[in-house]
This record gives sequence, C-alpha cells and structure tokens, in this order.
Amino acid sequence: MQEYVTLIDQNDNIIWKEEKLKAHELWLLHRAFSVLVFNKKWELLLQQREKNKYHCWWLWANTVCSHPRPWENYEEAAHRRLKEEFWFDCDIEHKFDMPYKASFDNWLIEHELDKIFIWYYDWPVKPNPEEIMNYKWINIENLKKDIKSEPEKYTPRFKLIMERWE
Repeated sequence: MQEYVTLIDQNDNIIWKEEKLKAHELWLLHRAFSVLVFNKKWELLLQQREKNKYHCWWLWANTVCSHPRPWENYEEAAHRRLKEEFWFDCDIEHKFDMPYKASFDNWLIEHELDKIFIWYYDWPVKPNPEEIMNYKWINIENLKKDIKSEPEKYTPRFKLIMERWE
C-alpha cells in the first residue's frame, strides 16, 4: 500500500497530499507527530527502530513518531501508530510544535511540522516486532546524559525534542 503525507504551508494549512517517499526526496513540508509516553516513575518509553524503516534504522527514538495520513488529524494518527507499534492506546495531550528539518545518508530529507504529544501509561507493553527492534524505559536525566555522551545512538528528531524538553 502506498503511503501519503499531508503537505502544508508554514502555518499548517493543508496544500495537498504527496506519496511519502517522494515528499522526503523533494524536501516538501508536511505534517508529522511524536508521542512521548511516560510511566508513573517518570520514565520515558523509547523504541529502537526496526531495520525495515526507511531511515534511522537501529537508532533509538521516542515512543512513537510518524505522519498523519491525508484524511487524519494529528491526534487520530498518533492513536493509530500507538496501536500499530506498541499494541496499546492511551490519552494524549499536545505539548508543543516543532519545525524540523534533517537529511539522511540515503538521500531522504525530512521537512516537517512535528506536533509533540505526551501522556502516561503504566502497564506492560508489547512492541510490534515488525515496527520495533527493542524498547526500554529510561528517566529523562539519564537519557539526556546518554544523548550527550553518545548522540549517534539517537534519531535527529528525538535529539531536537529532548533539547526543547523542559
């Protein structure tokens, strides 16, 4: 199935849709989201991206990140990906917006408006092995230290999110 992203202008007004890989090849601004799920110990659920991802495979990232499909809003898409990647769903709350640009070794480029959502979930998780290679819970202080000492282990988007994290 061909995946599409929602192209937008700088004010998040919808322009059109484009095939996902083509949008990333042409540096077209589109919608994206990131979800950060915490447990009651204030540990963040991270995922290590599976090798079948089109970029940043094997790197650590926030709980879930992806793109709304053209007929979805940000929240609907975030819930869909939580269920697809971790087989659970939870409430989410919008935290902040983050314009994001990054290029990768495989010639793909991300140019996105990333809506950052957070929430709390304190039950066992079971990652989808087709989406996630590994996962872990980590407290923010230890995470920030690890990103500083070994930044190459983390996705560019996630490092930017953590830079803005209060």
